[in-house]
Amino acid sequence: MNSHKEKNIFSSHSVEAFLWILIVLLNCTRFCNCEELEDEEWAMVGRKGSQFVVNSRPFYVNGFNTYWLMIFAVDASTRGKVSEIFQQASSVGLSVCRTWAFNDGGWRALQKSPGVYDEDVFKTVLTRVNSFTNVTYKDDPTIFAWELMNEPRCLSDPSGDQFQAWVEEISMYVKSIDQAHLLEIGSEGFYGPSSPDKVQFNPNTFAQQIGTDFLRNHKAFAIDFASAHIYADTWISSAISDAHLQFTKTWMESHINDAENALNMPILFSEFGVSSKDGGYNDSFRDTLINTVYSTLLSSIKKGGGGGGSLLWQLFPVGTEYMDDGYAVFLSKSPSTATIISLQSKRMDTFNSLCSWRCHWGCKKKKEFELFMHAEM
Repeated sequence: MNSHKEKNIFSSHSVEAFLWILIVLLNCTRFCNCEELEDEEWAMVGRKGSQFVVNSRPFYVNGFNTYWLMIFAVDASTRGKVSEIFQQASSVGLSVCRTWAFNDGGWRALQKSPGVYDEDVFKTVLTRVNSFTNVTYKDDPTIFAWELMNEPRCLSDPSGDQFQAWVEEISMYVKSIDQAHLLEIGSEGFYGPSSPDKVQFNPNTFAQQIGTDFLRNHKAFAIDFASAHIYADTWISSAISDAHLQFTKTWMESHINDAENALNMPILFSEFGVSSKDGGYNDSFRDTLINTVYSTLLSSIKKGGGGGGSLLWQLFPVGTEYMDDGYAVFLSKSPSTATIISLQSKRMDTFNSLCSWRCHWGCKKKKEFELFMHAEM
């Protein structure tokens, strides 16, 4: 979402330069009292129509971003912060972490120069064998999915043709190596030339000139689920207002509807947040924004819809304040935010554990879930 993360593409098969990884936190099932799930081995996350599934059950995500895991894990002096953030995330039931699987040049780089890698940092990527578990990453069920690139843009070709060709080529290349894991693009979700009736939902006119196209891009054969980001304070205005909340709700509802009806795939809102540097910012507004994202997803979940989940940007442990980009959430310093996140995790886990996908909410457990949702709202 910030300029330091945006990339203008392209180079053929340069997957190692772009990949992000989404990791399933297995101990996040602490809220789940489903005995059947405890007896089953954790399987790869899959897709059934517009839902994520694990062991034939829906799998809705409440997760977070922490891009710096690889950088901190390589150094013994900072490695403890990796365990600390996972422990904090688990304590509020977060189920998926999104982080870098690339770092080119500069400090603690994975790719130190073209084609030259640092083995100490290179503890991620497709065909590599995990040095701790001896499991090849492409066979590891704790990996939720691969992402091609964070917020790609191709400003040199507003038609979107060049970016579409790149998505189709690189996604097929990744799938030729790893057919087991889900794959997504990582784009911001802006509508483009293929859907002129949808550009009204974009936050500004510039969004349709950056060479990406939400619907067209996600129709690429090898892409398994849709993703979008939510940054009203960056896209609309850096001054906090209720218009940010309305945009967030409308943006999400449009993308969920398209994921279900035009793409027949789930959508993950893989980044959302608000900056403490914004004019008029306060923690109460951040909590309201998070609740808006969560409640919009829950409206989809109640119907068995395609709103697959969300990943908050971003969590940090105490002692890393110097890395705060304005969007950092320190759970130990933000009890109200931690409570909201924990409640959403309980809702997600309750839903995930109540029914199998085949049930389609046609059983008596649907009423149990609705009573829980109503009581906790």
